[in-house]
Amino acid sequence: MPMRMMITGAGSGLGREIALRWGREGWQLALCDLNEAGLQETLVQVRAVGGDGFAQYCDVRDYSQLVALAQRCEQQFGGIDVLVNNAGVASGGFFAELSLEDWDWQLSINLMGVVKGCKAFLPLLERSHGRIINIASMAALMQGPGMSNYNVAKAGVVALSESLLVELRDAQVGVHVVCPSFFQTALLDSFRGPTPTMKAQVAKLLESSPISAADIADYMYAEVARGAFMILPHEQGRAAWQLKQRQPQALYDEMATMATRMRARSPVAGPAE
Repeated sequence: MPMRMMITGAGSGLGREIALRWGREGWQLALCDLNEAGLQETLVQVRAVGGDGFAQYCDVRDYSQLVALAQRCEQQFGGIDVLVNNAGVASGGFFAELSLEDWDWQLSINLMGVVKGCKAFLPLLERSHGRIINIASMAALMQGPGMSNYNVAKAGVVALSESLLVELRDAQVGVHVVCPSFFQTALLDSFRGPTPTMKAQVAKLLESSPISAADIADYMYAEVARGAFMILPHEQGRAAWQLKQRQPQALYDEMATMATRMRARSPVAGPAE
C-alpha cells in the first residue's frame, strides 16, 4: 500500500520539492496551500514523477480548514502516515519598528499554523504510528538581528517539536524538526516588514545561497529515514549551531555587530506595510 503524506505550503518552494521527493517514491500526497494555481502545478509534477494524490486550498490559520483536510485524507487515503507542516511567511524589521499586527500575522501562520496542523492530524497519526515533520529555520536557533518576530515564531516551532518528541513517544509517533538556513525559495513573495531595505538584504542572502529547495528535500528524506530529530541541511548552519552551543557569547557579539552594520545601511525606517 502506498504511504500517505500531507504537506502544507505545497504550492511552491520547499513544499513542492518535498512533494516531488516523496512523490518519486510513489507516495500518496495531500497538498495544500493558499496558492491554488501553484498547488495544481505541484500535483501535475508529482504525478509526472510517479506519485499521486489531491490538492486542496487551505489557510493554516483556520483550524476548521485543517480538520476538513484531515477528514478528506481519512476518506480518500484511509488515513495519513506523515504530516509536514511547511507553510510559512517571511518578515523582518527591528523590534522597535515592528507593529503588533506584524507580530500577530507572523505568529498566526508560522507558529500557530503548525500547532493547528499537529492538532488536526494527531488522531490519524496516532492510529498509523506516523511521523510529524515541522519546518522551522536556523533563525529558531541563531536569532539573527532584524527579524525578532520570525525568530520567535520559528523558535516556537522547535520548542513545540521538542515537546511532541517526548510526549508522543509512547504513542509511537515520530517527530522531526527541520532548520534550513537561507536557500533559493519563493518565500519573499510573502515578505512583510517596515523597511524595503530589509527585504533587499534578505533577497541578497537568498540569491547567494548555494543550496536549493530540492537539495534540502533530498537531505530531509535521508535524515528522516535515519530517524534524526533535528535536521540541519546546511553545513554552515550545523557549524554555527555547534559554535553557539560551545561559545554562545561569541555568537551574540557577532550578531550585535551585524545589527550595527544593518542599521548603518538602513538608517531611516518607513511606516510598516
